[in-house]
Amino acid sequence: MKEILAYILVFANVLSMLHLGFYVVGANVYDIKEFKRKKAARQQVEIAPQTKPQPLISIIVPAYNERLGVPRTLDSIRRNTYPKVEVIVVNDGSKDNTAEVVHNYIAKQKEYVTSSHIVRSMRSGRLYRKYTREAAPMLNIKLVSQTNQGKGAALNNAIANYVHGELMMSLDADSLLDRYAIERAVRHFDDPDIIGIAANVRVMGGDNWLALLQRFEHMIGYRSKKFYTLSRSEFIVGGVASTYRTNIVKAAGLYDTDTQTEDIGLSMKLIAHEGNRHKRIEYAADVVAMTEGVQTYKALFKQRYRWKLGCLQNLFKYRALFLNGDDEKYTRRLTVYRIPMAILSELLLMAGPAMLGFIVYLSISRHTPSIILGAYVTITLYTMWTIWPDEYLTNKQKVKMSLQGVCMYLLFYAMDLVQLAAVYRCIRNYKQVTFRAATQSTWTPPARAGIVAR
Repeated sequence: MKEILAYILVFANVLSMLHLGFYVVGANVYDIKEFKRKKAARQQVEIAPQTKPQPLISIIVPAYNERLGVPRTLDSIRRNTYPKVEVIVVNDGSKDNTAEVVHNYIAKQKEYVTSSHIVRSMRSGRLYRKYTREAAPMLNIKLVSQTNQGKGAALNNAIANYVHGELMMSLDADSLLDRYAIERAVRHFDDPDIIGIAANVRVMGGDNWLALLQRFEHMIGYRSKKFYTLSRSEFIVGGVASTYRTNIVKAAGLYDTDTQTEDIGLSMKLIAHEGNRHKRIEYAADVVAMTEGVQTYKALFKQRYRWKLGCLQNLFKYRALFLNGDDEKYTRRLTVYRIPMAILSELLLMAGPAMLGFIVYLSISRHTPSIILGAYVTITLYTMWTIWPDEYLTNKQKVKMSLQGVCMYLLFYAMDLVQLAAVYRCIRNYKQVTFRAATQSTWTPPARAGIVAR
């Protein structure tokens, strides 16, 4: 038994180190290519300013019980620099006054929107929130109400009946867009081969351990997408500020509504429909959006189970991509590496407690704490390597996150336990994973803190 655990441990460690190496090298190559692309674009504008027409982009905001979040989301759209925008808010049978809040927002749009930031009083030294008024254009907003059918159905209703844009963006009603996010998202579609992009999603607000865990997790996870973009193996696109060509989404048959994660379902559906060799989905690091993390550990367990169930459902649903031999349509990096690794990672996650126990046993029995210390140093260095090259953190924020990062090792194990609980729950509900039992399509968003990005 010890030999089996030792082999599994060696295999898992080698695999993890290879992945870390891929992520580090891939992310840096991505950064270099992006720097060169932006430099070339600036030079082109200086030589010959572009006058090509700007496409209309339709931003769909599905909302269920989002009276607190939706005004902030609409304000963030209004602050954006891109002029040709239409917004469709789909009220999915909310039980609160979401529809009334949106209706009043439309009716009372003014030239200015309210923003806020945290400042410190020079006299008392206390922190307080300062509100300011910023100039913003009037938005073309349409409110659509429907019975509670779920997020996927809300998005489909908007796309099928109300969207007019050549491009469409899905934006959760608890999320905020960076000022230049829409303009940069549209710019990516200058490449005719791109059919969809994933945004750079950040968790905003809070300095408690739960908020920090989610913030670091998002930063590390999204940096790995740079490698997946370079290798043309990306297939997971989250729902926050994801942007697609509208005609491609319609041709593929819109969002699936029979899984728990309609966003992952759409990106996999488009890849299955269009392939990824000649068309592609990529990560857009310069399209920044902020979202609220969950506020309680109970909500975290619930959220991660929904994500895990939805991911496994979509892997099962589009299992034909696994080791698919159609090289004219798909890259081997997707079918032979990325998708099999997504499955293998779940198996390694399940073996995690046994491997961790074996590591602790080896460290104690052989008096070699360097085994655990080596793992801590490796993960901490990788965390630092994620923080310091980040394009959107100030030096002050990087220093603060670096000090926090030295304590994140054990918290990452805590997140593994949350993920492990989600996997075991999915195994228990395997009939939902394999569609032998229906999955509830309606949604219950977690409690909101009403956080404003800072």
